Amino acid sequence: MCVSTTSGDSMYPMLRNRRDVVVIEPVNGQLKRYDLPLYRRPDGQYVLHRILCVKKKGYVICGDNRWSKEYPVPHEWILGIVTGFYRDHSYISVKDPGYRFYVHLWCDFFWIRALILRVRSVWVRMKKK
Repeated sequence: MCVSTTSGDSMYPMLRNRRDVVVIEPVNGQLKRYDLPLYRRPDGQYVLHRILCVKKKGYVICGDNRWSKEYPVPHEWILGIVTGFYRDHSYISVKDPGYRFYVHLWCDFFWIRALILRVRSVWVRMKKK
C-alpha cells in the first residue's frame, strides 16, 4: 500500500492539487471501467487517471479535468489502483455511494464534460489576450 498527496490538476474536482491524499493498493487482475490506476509512461512520468473503457490492446484513460483520452495504456504500465482518498481529514472509499455517483455522472456524460472543458479553455485563452 502507498499513501501520497497528488500533484497537478488533471483529476480536479475529485482530487485537489497537493491537498488530497490518495491510498493506492497493488493491482490484482484486470482493471475495469471507472477504476483509477496509477501508471508509469515510458518517458518515466507517473500518471493517475480514470479508466473510461477496457479494450484488447489496453485501457482508454482520461483525467477528470481533461478531455483528451490516452490509448492504449497497457496493463504492464499499471503500478497500483486507488482504493480511496483523504479530503480534509475525511476518508472517502471508492465504494462510497457518493463517490460512485460522482464517477458515473462524470464519466457517463463525458461528452458534456469535454465540451465544457473546451469552452472554458478557449475562454481562458481569450481573457489572457
